[in-house]
Amino acid sequence: MGTFAVTMLVSDLMHRRSRTVEALVDTGASHSVLAEEVLEELGVQRLWKAPFQLADDRVVEYDVGQSLLLLDSRELATVVVFGEPGSGALLGATRLEIFNLGVDPIRKRLISIRGLLMRF
Repeated sequence: MGTFAVTMLVSDLMHRRSRTVEALVDTGASHSVLAEEVLEELGVQRLWKAPFQLADDRVVEYDVGQSLLLLDSRELATVVVFGEPGSGALLGATRLEIFNLGVDPIRKRLISIRGLLMRF
């Protein structure tokens, strides 16, 4: 599909500290990741550890927390993974779905999509 990056604003839940980051869009990753030093700088609290399977099939545990994310004029609080020191930012599928955003692989950009609901 190809890869591309997007600019997003990340902040703590109280809007005290924020930072603009370039994040690689990765629809194959379930969660979004930021380097632990970035999340610590923003004051994001570590809430629990969760297991994650890597592309090489290893399973590792990372801390997770909650941050605010401003993307495509939309802002929501969602789960974020504390990545390895110095790692780049990753925008995963969960945040894309929560924001009703999809990927246009030809133009390498995010596009608005409809959410899916089950009728009951």
